[in-house]
Amino acid sequence: MRVFVTGASGHIGSAVVPELIQHGHEVVGLARSDASAAAVEAMGAEVRRGDLGGLAGLREAAAGADAVIHLAFDHATMMAGDFAGAAATDMAVVQAFGEALAGTDKTLIGVGLTPTGDAKRDAAINANPRSAVSRAIAGLTERGVRTILVAIPPVAHSSRDQHGFVPILIKIARDTGVSGYVGNGANRWPAVHTLDLARLYRLALDSAPAGAQLYGAAESGITLREIAETIGHELDIPAVSIPAGQAADHFKGFPFVTLDITMPSAETRQLLGWEPVHPGLIADLEHGHYFAASPW
Repeated sequence: MRVFVTGASGHIGSAVVPELIQHGHEVVGLARSDASAAAVEAMGAEVRRGDLGGLAGLREAAAGADAVIHLAFDHATMMAGDFAGAAATDMAVVQAFGEALAGTDKTLIGVGLTPTGDAKRDAAINANPRSAVSRAIAGLTERGVRTILVAIPPVAHSSRDQHGFVPILIKIARDTGVSGYVGNGANRWPAVHTLDLARLYRLALDSAPAGAQLYGAAESGITLREIAETIGHELDIPAVSIPAGQAADHFKGFPFVTLDITMPSAETRQLLGWEPVHPGLIADLEHGHYFAASPW
């Protein structure tokens, strides 16, 4: 297939693009800068210059492809505090893809979750501004698009991970001199190695049915305390409990520290024959690459 990939030079995209090429797909990667274009070209993909604001170009690129894998997101706007604005940009992009792909039975793979039927989990899903985008993608199935949604765990880890949850925790630990967790640290984060996630995307493209909801967790939930203790060991600093009332001050700029979810993936594994083979999160932390240099 000829596959158009947004976010092609990013953390996950930089693993997905080679995975697709190695298995016979032709890839066109969106690049908004010279550096991104060079990275996409170095992976063996064709470069399409543009960004998420160029809707006409995105429609044209989607129309010229057999499939679209949409990984890009306006993280800068989100981190500046305007999550709703970033989600609105994403919605406009998905709508542009829908206009280009409707009635073609071509593939659109997006990131997100659709309602599960569990009231508590659905309330958490719907509280995320990106949930409306996920529903919009799922709705395109009825318009003749082979849509697939991939739920990406909060932690996708590897040497490619420069700005995710783990690097943020490590930076906070270095800055404060302690590796913290909130309360008893029992809240859980699902995780997956970036390369295992890339293989899931390739398997999804090759064989997932239209309307599939996939779950990309290799580990359904790891406690924050275990993660913090491993970080503390690697940095040779104490791992300590931060009282809930002090968490906002200690973990400045990181409101997700108390996130507590699990992400079982047995159905996804059975559907696609996906078996993660790369190190789990704790083993990856113990490998040391997260501590070799700071991205900040």
